[in-house]
Amino acid sequence: MNRIADILENIKTVGIAGHVRPDGDCVGSCMGLYLYLKEWYPQIEADVYLDRPREVFSYLSGMDEIRTECSGEKEYDLFITLDVSSLDRLALAGTCFEKAKNTLCIDHHVSNPGFAKINHIEGDVGSACEVLYTLLEPEKVTRPIAEALYTGMIHDTGVFQYSSTTPRTMRIAACLMETGLDFKRIIESSFYEKTYVQNQVMGRVLAESILIMDGAFIIGYLKHKDMDFYGITSKDLDGIVSQLRLTKGVAAAMFLYEYASQSFKVSLRSNGNVDVSKIAVYFGGGGHMYAAGFEMQGTLYDVINNVSQHVERQLSGE
Repeated sequence: MNRIADILENIKTVGIAGHVRPDGDCVGSCMGLYLYLKEWYPQIEADVYLDRPREVFSYLSGMDEIRTECSGEKEYDLFITLDVSSLDRLALAGTCFEKAKNTLCIDHHVSNPGFAKINHIEGDVGSACEVLYTLLEPEKVTRPIAEALYTGMIHDTGVFQYSSTTPRTMRIAACLMETGLDFKRIIESSFYEKTYVQNQVMGRVLAESILIMDGAFIIGYLKHKDMDFYGITSKDLDGIVSQLRLTKGVAAAMFLYEYASQSFKVSLRSNGNVDVSKIAVYFGGGGHMYAAGFEMQGTLYDVINNVSQHVERQLSGE
């Protein structure tokens, strides 16, 4: 598929959805496409489903039009998923996806098996927003659309510092900036800014982190009782695993938090010597070589021991 226009002919209704616990790339790509359809395809009735995105993205246009619940009764001519690596990661709108006359998956996860009828997946690209931009007509990317896409790109590239950042990434970012968006505000308010409690939690995780394998693997964790103590949710934990990854000498970093009794959400990051996507896929998750995640049941030490074995095997060349 060369352009999104290729699939929109004779389409009257479109559903758009992202993954569970939507991050910046998920929100940005979904809202970018939604705004694009509203602006240039007013004859199409479009709905966007997102699982209660964080308040930090409130500056994006159209956020008050997001649907946070799905009855599953509507049958769309076309249903589009963005930044969703597998069907079981699709939030809210699984029934609508299954009932749709046609489905399209736009993604950048190398672990994505291609679960839609039409799949446009670029596994070596830094963000779903970058993939989406190549499907739009550049001259039709208005400032509100550009703000959404730029948001997603900075979040999944770590503000253009990850190895997935390419010359094409920077050229697209430059085109988005030419619309007049306030890039400084977007970066500071949605990526770097933390509340006092969020900084406290990050400080605690860093202070109690574990360094093993001769300093090659660092692990940070947060138990359910600790989250209750601080009064936080998973939305307050962004950036912790990336900060762990910056520890000098480490090859990989892991952050896990207990969202229910002996149930953990695990995030992995790599500096290049460990392919964390392989580890995540083994445990039922997905992602990229440098960033991946999954969920696991067991005690804290069960999770740490199981994942550590896989990291150690890769570092030893097995």
